[in-house]
Amino acid sequence: MVEYSDAAAAAAFRRLVHHLQQRTDAQNVDLMGLAGFCRNCLSDWLAEASEGALTKEQGREAVYGMPYPEWKEKHQGAATPEQLARMEASVARNRELGL
Repeated sequence: MVEYSDAAAAAAFRRLVHHLQQRTDAQNVDLMGLAGFCRNCLSDWLAEASEGALTKEQGREAVYGMPYPEWKEKHQGAATPEQLARMEASVARNRELGL
C-alpha cells in the first residue's frame, strides 16, 4: 500500500468537500447508489474523527458549506423509486463488505 502524509490526505479531503459543495446537482441518493457513501456519510466521518470537537450537525455544516436543512431545501430533490433501489442495494453491499 502506498503511504501518504496527513497533510496530503487533509488537502484531498478539503478538495473533495469543495467539489461536493459545488456539485449540488449530484444528489446524495445517487452518490449512495454509485459509491456507497454521500455527503451525510462524509460529515458523520468528519464528526467522528474529530473525537468530540465537532457535533454531527457541525460536521454536516462543514461538508455542506451551510446548515444541512438549508442545503436540503435548496438542492435536494425527491428520490425516484429507481434511485432508492440502487441506494438500498449499495447499502446492502456496504454491509457485506463490513463498511
